[in-house]
Amino acid sequence: MADILAAPQQAKTDEQLRTLVAISTAHWVSHFHMLVLPMLFPFLKEQLGVGYIELGFALTVFAVTSGLTQAPIGYLADHIGARKILLMGLTLGGLALIMLGLHLSYPWLIASAVLLGLANSVYHPANYAILSAHMNEARMGRAFSIHTFAGYVGGAVAPATVAALVATTGGHGALLVTSAVGPLVALFLLVVGIPDASAADRQVAGTDAPRQNVITPALIVLTVFFMLLSLSNAGIGNFGVVALMSGYGVTFPAANIALTAFLGASAIGVLAGGFLADHTTRHGQVAAACFAVNAAIVFLIATVSLPLLLLTAAMASAGFLGGVIAPSRDMLVRNAAPAGAAGRAFGIVSTGFNIGGIISPLLFGWIMDQNLPHWVFGASVVFMVLTVLLALATEQGPQERSAASDARMMHP
Repeated sequence: MADILAAPQQAKTDEQLRTLVAISTAHWVSHFHMLVLPMLFPFLKEQLGVGYIELGFALTVFAVTSGLTQAPIGYLADHIGARKILLMGLTLGGLALIMLGLHLSYPWLIASAVLLGLANSVYHPANYAILSAHMNEARMGRAFSIHTFAGYVGGAVAPATVAALVATTGGHGALLVTSAVGPLVALFLLVVGIPDASAADRQVAGTDAPRQNVITPALIVLTVFFMLLSLSNAGIGNFGVVALMSGYGVTFPAANIALTAFLGASAIGVLAGGFLADHTTRHGQVAAACFAVNAAIVFLIATVSLPLLLLTAAMASAGFLGGVIAPSRDMLVRNAAPAGAAGRAFGIVSTGFNIGGIISPLLFGWIMDQNLPHWVFGASVVFMVLTVLLALATEQGPQERSAASDARMMHP
């Protein structure tokens, strides 16, 4: 009898594991594809006969397209199904790269950037909608953390992978090979049979919640929260090496070691944050506490010339704490999302990342042009302090959390 009762539960657990692996693999593709074009800049510059300003404009086009389409894609994910949207995004990303590989020119580069931006806008709304609907509530934070960690890994392996492909197959070959990744993963998702998540499914089942306005004050605040997170990390991630070299007398290898420690510890922090998110309901307070300590550490880096060992340790600590808050960040959005609107909610707030991605290169580039390398870290501290305040503002009260939990139990 016990075996009979345990069988359905084991089958459900296995299905959740397959779903988590599949969705996390899709997120890996997202971060991998984001870095393919930047890693090919030397090849593209030579082949297209353009400067880095023209190449940088392609990345701006990517960021703007992704930012403008995140929220509409979230609405589509909730309306026609997150699974369909995700499969289309994976395929479209591959199409964008193979198109550039076959028709290498600057206009096609811009067109490819547009399609890559559109494909990138799919992942957060669709992935989080599926995870929110089908993961075990008690392990939701860990599911979010594994999903985020997979994205970090995709970004981490992209430079070496693209470099190896260029060395063995050339730039054209690298574009064609990397283009195959998206469609292959889409096929993998079809074979695995990932579940769907859409408002239409709940309406057919007769369990759809009354239509609610998704653009709530809480989600607006969380969108700003995501933007500040992007700004606080982008300065260190993109300009940390040149800032350490020009303002602190750190050598290029040492600065890269410090940045590697920051990025590597961020990935480890994400996994640790998943366990923490599953054992607390105070996600806003967790985020605020981690970023408050983070701000203090980065302030120390900004104001004191630390020995290399201490600098690396400080960078690693800052990266770890920045990673820890990622699952709590995602739980804040999930808690604020109306029932049946996870795709729209994550689509809206993820726009904040894109806004930060548009602003940060201009802001921190201007800071470096003004010969103020310490302010790369100093400005990051300012954004971190603002993030702490907003994290506390997004904390739900006990009654609100209880109501949100009840809604998810009624509309899983």
